[in-house]
Amino acid sequence: MGIAKWIGAAIGWAVAGPIGAIIGFLIGLGTEGNTPRITSGGRGSGGYNTGGYQRTKYTQQEQRNSFMISLLVLSAAVMKADGKVLKSELNFVKRFISNNFGEDAVSPALSILKQLLEKNYDITDVCLQIKQNMVYAQRLQLLDYLAGIAKADGVVVTFEHNLLRQIASLLGIKANDYNSIFEMHAEDADPYKILEISSSATDEEVRKAYRKLAVKFHPDKVEALGDDVRKAAEEKFKKIQAAYEQIKKERGMR
Repeated sequence: MGIAKWIGAAIGWAVAGPIGAIIGFLIGLGTEGNTPRITSGGRGSGGYNTGGYQRTKYTQQEQRNSFMISLLVLSAAVMKADGKVLKSELNFVKRFISNNFGEDAVSPALSILKQLLEKNYDITDVCLQIKQNMVYAQRLQLLDYLAGIAKADGVVVTFEHNLLRQIASLLGIKANDYNSIFEMHAEDADPYKILEISSSATDEEVRKAYRKLAVKFHPDKVEALGDDVRKAAEEKFKKIQAAYEQIKKERGMR
């Protein structure tokens, strides 16, 4: 399947703004004619002002494709952070795309990613566009995936840490949530860090922390992106549940 055919029919909000400009340049999709363009005007509810093509609601397929394009754009930035692109990182992306978006999406996704790896772009405007168009839970899921890429080779260098923190900040993700997500990818994860509390927390504070995260990270909050993305969110949610169960067992909590 060709790249343009794959994303052109229903790309959603990512067709406009800085992300649309990047993808349009790479595949010749363009932002002229019947395709919405970013303007210097204000931003509407739920998205950028696209000059006569203002939309605040998108289909599940459009939201899903916009999520995936955003993911690829930021993935390339993370993969380039340490000055080299490792095979382990490419393999991680390939597995993730196959497991969460289907085998048919692998080839076009990797084609876009490889071109993105050769292009320089400013992530600041990209992250602003994502923040304007994704709810908080969707941005958390995006960051979770990026953390997985950074951890793919087993070592997260300073450049990658700094870039991920910058991306999280630009996306409006709270520091505690960033630390929790990153801890989930550790080999010997600290359950207290995952629940965003200290080991000195009382049993009641542990329960409250779990309930709070259970609501914030619940897979239902990303169901608008489709079953594939929801499945990835479920894996993250299981890590929160496992952290809570580990603490309960260690403390003898009921």
